[in-house]
Formats: sequence, C-alpha cells, structure tokens
Amino acid sequence: MGIVKCCREQVVAVSPDTPAVEVARIMGERNVGSVVIVTGDNRPAGILTDRDLAIRVMAQEKNPGEVRAGDIVTRDVVTFHDNMGIYEAIQKMTAEGIRRMPITDDAGKLIGIVTMDDIVRMLGEEMASIAKNIEKQSPPMQKESPPMPM
Repeated sequence: MGIVKCCREQVVAVSPDTPAVEVARIMGERNVGSVVIVTGDNRPAGILTDRDLAIRVMAQEKNPGEVRAGDIVTRDVVTFHDNMGIYEAIQKMTAEGIRRMPITDDAGKLIGIVTMDDIVRMLGEEMASIAKNIEKQSPPMQKESPPMPM
C-alpha cells in the first residue's frame, strides 16, 4: 500500500516571504500544526511548525510581524515520493525523528502531506477491518456460566 492512500491532498503552504504572524493565523484558521514553505514552482523548500514559531519567534522575543517564514523555516525538509510504501515511510519517519512529511511527485512538486497521526489513523482502520473479518469467521464466544453456589 502506498503513502498516497493516507496523505492529505489539501496542503497548507505559504511562501518564504509570509510574515510569521500570518503563518500563525493561517495555522489557527486551518487547524494545522505546520505549513509547508514552497517555492514559486510549488516545490517544498522547508516546513514550519507551531513549535518552530514558539521557539524561534516568541521565545526569542522577535516581532512576529517582521519575521518571515523563510527566516525561521526548517530547511532540511524530508519529502516522500508518492510511490513510497507505508511501512517504508514509517521507518524513514522514525529514523529521521519527524512527524510530518510533504509528499512530492516525480518532478519534485508538492502533492500532499502525511503526518504520523494520519498513518496511525489509517492503520487503526485497517486493524478494525481485519478484526471484523476475523470475527465473522470465528465461532461465537461462549460466555462463562456463573459459579454454582455451594
């Protein structure tokens, strides 16, 4: 199964010139914890999380109206190709210590994003489906009779 099965196609993305205060507003409106910073040709240039805003702007007492996304972005963004398998993605996420990964096509353009939460949710749905199948094929469980009084 490919990573595209559980990726979100509606990626919240901004340009490097977007003020940090605007990034925070967008995150709040869209109910997301990160935005992908994209170049003019829609290629991921980095990722910016709510934690980055707290540590790189607020904790350093910088003016969020003056700081730009490109100034505080994590540039070494790990991207996944749309044909990557789920288990390969989980291994890479674990090895890299990341929870959010932009998904790119063969041309390197942004087509989606997947989070660890998305993968856990998808795996949970798969496990529930497997459990239902097992239940259908198994004999009914017998309830234990209460112990006889002495």
